[in-house]
Amino acid sequence: MSISSIHTVVCRPVSVKKLGAPARLSARRSRVGEWRGASTLSGARPLVFAFAKAKQKGESVEDRASPIEDQLADDEPFVHFDERDFAGTASVPVYVMLPLGVIDMNSEVVEPEVLLDQLRTLKSVNVDGVMVDCWWGIVESHTPQVYNWSGYKKLFDMIRHLGLKLQVVLSFHECGGNVGDDVHIQLPEWVREIGQTNPDIYFTDRAGLRNSECLTWGIDKQRVLRGRTALEVYFDYMRSFRVEFDEFFEDKIITEIEVGLGPCGELRYPSYPAQHGWKYPGIGEFQCYDKYLMKSLKEAAEVRGHSFWGRGPDNTESYNSTPHGTGFFRDGGDYDSYYGRFFLNWYSRVLIDHGDRVLSMANLAFEGNSIAAKLSGIHWWYKTASHAAELTAGFYNPSNRDGYGPIAAMLKKHDAALNFTCVELRTLDQHEDFPEALADPEGLVWQVLNAAWDANIPVASENALPCYDREGYNKILENAKPLNDPDGRHLSCFTYLRLNTTLLEPQNFVEFERFVKRMHGIALVGFVIFSCPQGFFCNVVLM
Repeated sequence: MSISSIHTVVCRPVSVKKLGAPARLSARRSRVGEWRGASTLSGARPLVFAFAKAKQKGESVEDRASPIEDQLADDEPFVHFDERDFAGTASVPVYVMLPLGVIDMNSEVVEPEVLLDQLRTLKSVNVDGVMVDCWWGIVESHTPQVYNWSGYKKLFDMIRHLGLKLQVVLSFHECGGNVGDDVHIQLPEWVREIGQTNPDIYFTDRAGLRNSECLTWGIDKQRVLRGRTALEVYFDYMRSFRVEFDEFFEDKIITEIEVGLGPCGELRYPSYPAQHGWKYPGIGEFQCYDKYLMKSLKEAAEVRGHSFWGRGPDNTESYNSTPHGTGFFRDGGDYDSYYGRFFLNWYSRVLIDHGDRVLSMANLAFEGNSIAAKLSGIHWWYKTASHAAELTAGFYNPSNRDGYGPIAAMLKKHDAALNFTCVELRTLDQHEDFPEALADPEGLVWQVLNAAWDANIPVASENALPCYDREGYNKILENAKPLNDPDGRHLSCFTYLRLNTTLLEPQNFVEFERFVKRMHGIALVGFVIFSCPQGFFCNVVLM
């Protein structure tokens, strides 16, 4: 075994679970902020120096007595395990999302000097670039077709000056109210004024609750936005951006445009809104009760010859219900009836058609440049027959049907990449924390990635939740570069969520730097040591 593939973890009994073979220590249980200690690169006094030079001296790593073991009593456990060596593997670019509120409502860069220092820090570990949300609610805030890009121009200049690349998200949704949202950016003021007199421009649930996070897809072709359709509004915004930042496209600073297609910028219905009381792992609710989508449903039912099907299901219960607690989603439920299949086909087709229309506009605006669409990872209830949470979000993916192949085919039509979330999550961890959710993020990720690869489109990804630990990074690496894939498939890039002060804390940033190197396929040399307040925790980290 070579030194490049060894990873040793040492700990006292208080912090060790019973480990089977292969042994593994989960850092997931340690809360951020509890970690103590510093890297040997920081100038702090290291706890232990491991056998970093053993290979160079020609000594066998297996036979060499570890200095760590020498410092432990005989009865203390010594656990070590192998880590996959990514040296020489395909390089996957790593981008980092900037804070949601990096540009304020006056279109000014927030704390530019602090941000500049943070960007320099990212550049120092060879991060490829950053991702920036360009908020519709900031740029076209007050008057239709009057765009203020000034803050973004200053920000993009800072990024270009440092030699970083740019992924840009055109965010046609509201910021605030979702997991990780720390700022509130509403839809443009003039859009909200329209919504006061015509609330059907928003997605609506069965109880009539409106969701102002984004516009319903029912108005894509309706001239209800001061004489423009929603599609025309999106296209005008995209075209303005393309003209305003032409030099960044010409200089290849902007590498990709991710087009916002729904809540959180994702191609899905807003089926699990926290503002309406949803809590994980609730199944969510269908969001098709605005008058425009209901008209579409009734027309589809009439074409099918069953006009009485022109309604939404009445036995889906509420946001926080479980599948087996409903008549629609339970095993053998109405989701798989003649009516259920008709409704779910229509509901999912509306989603795919919306993506198709908006991405057509994007290709017109950004001809010759890379575009992408983002899908959310709805992994809870994946181990049930109906996949209820996916169904309410618009992904018609029960256990007897592939719901992601048609989406991948639509993206292929527009040469668009697929950006998928939750690649850091482990099914075992979900089972331990929320066994009732019957979640399977690993199964979902594998299904979606293969659907995209089978359609021969680029696949990018990002983490769904903050990630600072080795276990999460290793899971991302496994998905980014599948082991023994006969076609050598891998992610086209990975975007880390998100730049903040916690990431930049020394112990977290050392781990992140190590992750970036492995994503780039660079060999690791050197070690870093950490300790933890729960007794003695020595983590020998390959750099």
